[in-house]
Amino acid sequence: MSTTNLMPNQIAEQILKKVGNKQNIISIAYCMTRLRLTVKDLSLVQKEELKKTEGVLGLVEQDNQVQIILGPGRVVKVANEMSLLTGLKVGELDEAAIRKEEIKAKNSTPFKNLLKKISNVFIPLIPAFIACGLVMGINNILSKFNPEFAKTTFGGILGVIGGAVFFGLNLFVGANAAKEFGGSPMLGGTMAAIISGPSLANVQLSGKPLVPGRGGVIAVLLVVVFSSWLEKKIRKYIPEVLDLFITPLLTVLIAGFAAIFVLQPLGGAISDSIGNAVKAAIQSGGAITGFILGGTFLPLVMTGLHQGLTPIHADLLKTTGQNLLLPILAMAGAGQVGASIAVYFKTKNNRLKKTILSGLPVGILGVGEPLIYGVTLPLGKPFLGACIGGAFGGAFNAATKVASISMGLSGLPLAALIKPGTVVYYLIGVLIAYTAGFIATYILGFEDPEE
Repeated sequence: MSTTNLMPNQIAEQILKKVGNKQNIISIAYCMTRLRLTVKDLSLVQKEELKKTEGVLGLVEQDNQVQIILGPGRVVKVANEMSLLTGLKVGELDEAAIRKEEIKAKNSTPFKNLLKKISNVFIPLIPAFIACGLVMGINNILSKFNPEFAKTTFGGILGVIGGAVFFGLNLFVGANAAKEFGGSPMLGGTMAAIISGPSLANVQLSGKPLVPGRGGVIAVLLVVVFSSWLEKKIRKYIPEVLDLFITPLLTVLIAGFAAIFVLQPLGGAISDSIGNAVKAAIQSGGAITGFILGGTFLPLVMTGLHQGLTPIHADLLKTTGQNLLLPILAMAGAGQVGASIAVYFKTKNNRLKKTILSGLPVGILGVGEPLIYGVTLPLGKPFLGACIGGAFGGAFNAATKVASISMGLSGLPLAALIKPGTVVYYLIGVLIAYTAGFIATYILGFEDPEE
């Protein structure tokens, strides 16, 4: 993947020296592309030297955490080597030090923390979305060539597997949401089941039968956030000897009635409004709406506000069976690829060329962080060029009404989850975003960094 000649242990040693050595590290963790080091004193981190370390693709600071972009695969190996060098297990935390640093944190806000919690509810579901979405795509393709395929035993099984994540989505979201908001996961799943159960249709309210699952994941989030808050409040006043019996009973009864009479109708109204707004914006605005959405998504990612879109994606799939928004926003990453290619051809900096060659493969596959933080954002104008590329690609996808049937993928792999009949349009949109990002960046230019 990378052109670096350093082994993972050598990269880890270099990083350790430049973050203030092991005495300055509180915890070690990693995600798909980033090594996340929580440090005691940010002033001891040699940021510029760290960026220049061979094998490092970029650097991001968040509160008291240094996030070092290494790319998929390498990040796991380097994290394990860091664990050996520091004696800390990956994920092992110094709770006292972390709590002390969290109090000092200035960048976090209640709104950003809420978005992060909501995003964390859905992140564990991404593998299931990808797997089931791909199975659904395969089933749709086979059914297109043979309309009777869906009626066969094998076709029926594929249909069950492909739809499984959506069948259980409310329950999964309920359990995850309760965990994030301090409630009992199984009570969260139970609350989701209450507003999703088929028997709800046998109950009438104001002469009308209730609708199981109304409001989708939006309603589930509202209900479970309330039930988790209620559970914590009740637990404060219940004697420990009675807690196991009384707390869940009162939580389910009180939150259950609140859910059916207030929170699910509210969630349904919000869900309907979001779905109608997205459809209306894309249908009435067409290419203009797509241009705006595709062009502004990268700045949204930089602020972290894109996390608030995750439940919207899931709700659109749950309530409409397709997502018109995701293919538009995915063009931002494609614009990033085009902009980075333009930088590669214009720069004379060999290290920058190596960084681009390392980040391009994963960028094409939908992981844009190495290119964002290692190439376009530090250079300034190429980031704008990437936004322009995303805008043109988004405009095309909106105009042709490209929709996905699942979520979790981006870049070229998203083509496997695109609604049959519009896959070619999606690929054309990607090509347009590549081209527009390349041309815009080439024309805008940038200040080439010294070797």
